[in-house]
Amino acid sequence: MTDLLSGIRVLDLTNVLAGPYCAYQLALLGADVIKVEAPQGGDLARQLGGSPELNSTGMGASFLAQNAGKRSVVLDLKKEADRERFLDLVASADALVENFRPGVMDRLGLGYARLKEVRPSLVYCAISGFGQTGPMRDNPAYDQIIQGLSGIMSITGTAQTAPLRVGYPVADTLGGLVGAFAITAALVKQKTTGEGAFLDVSMLECTLSALGWPVSNYLTAGVEPQPMGNENMTAAPSGTFRTGDGLLNIAANKQEQFVTLCRLVGLPELVSDPRFAERETRKRNRIALKALIEDALANSSAAAWEETLNRAGVPAGRVLTIPQVLAEQQVIERDMTTRFDSMPNIDRPLTVVRGGFMVDGAAPLPTNPPPALGEHMDEVFASLPPRVKKRAQA
Repeated sequence: MTDLLSGIRVLDLTNVLAGPYCAYQLALLGADVIKVEAPQGGDLARQLGGSPELNSTGMGASFLAQNAGKRSVVLDLKKEADRERFLDLVASADALVENFRPGVMDRLGLGYARLKEVRPSLVYCAISGFGQTGPMRDNPAYDQIIQGLSGIMSITGTAQTAPLRVGYPVADTLGGLVGAFAITAALVKQKTTGEGAFLDVSMLECTLSALGWPVSNYLTAGVEPQPMGNENMTAAPSGTFRTGDGLLNIAANKQEQFVTLCRLVGLPELVSDPRFAERETRKRNRIALKALIEDALANSSAAAWEETLNRAGVPAGRVLTIPQVLAEQQVIERDMTTRFDSMPNIDRPLTVVRGGFMVDGAAPLPTNPPPALGEHMDEVFASLPPRVKKRAQA
């Protein structure tokens, strides 16, 4: 972990993915993230994953993925005594993130207005499917729902296979990243002005915002995005190509890259072919161009072509599986994962993934494993400031 957010306390009232991923980024930046969980099993992600053994111990793969470096306390916010203890925690916190449906915290008597009375400078982040206002605010939402409503499924796949779901929970992940970004920005304001903020993060809006290029092309040029499979709508040859032993992504998006590609694959004549001489003509004739390039690529392996093309300045990369990319030297050398040899109720080491950034050349690896449910109750409440601790013990 880094110390960029050292001294910052974040209360994490979230479940499953978007919210926990948000709080995980803050933990990796050095914040003291306290996960506030319900007594009956805690975060649902504790039971989600491919290992029944880990699920049964409350350490499912989904939970492991985004909860290292946090502390866990258990509070039943439906009970008055635990609500009071929660308010004691709030009084010591800089930020709070939750991903309940809009209105849940208010119904518990713990909405932003109430928490501001306890901690006026609190940064409060609410992550939900559609935001706190609008006709869809009360609708339940999972990643699959947002992928469909955002338009992202309509442009994923080919004309024959679309709409397709993106292969991982991209809407949840975007919601978490945007939430973390907004919280850190609000913390800067908090530290300079003493003011808090209410951050309303909509997964639908996060996903739509991330669709910047196709959305902008429609809004400004009137071009409705279409599913193009593995082809790049802005350039050709730019997509996925068959080689002698597997698939290779090539992005010869610039004219000079196209010229170099043609030379390296032994087809220099394509540069002067009227069908391929310019970007727009290449886009119109991309199918014919791809067939010619694939014939030339068939005489060597994807790995060999990857090395040859990259060395010459033509972006290229093999299409890897998850196990393959985790075994790549690039990933290993930059400490993308860390292993915990000892964890509560687990008799074998477990590995987790860090965030996608480094700080001053160092990987922000979590120093503590994901917590057991309620593992830090005594530690957290014993360390509350004196004014607050007295109330917590009452």
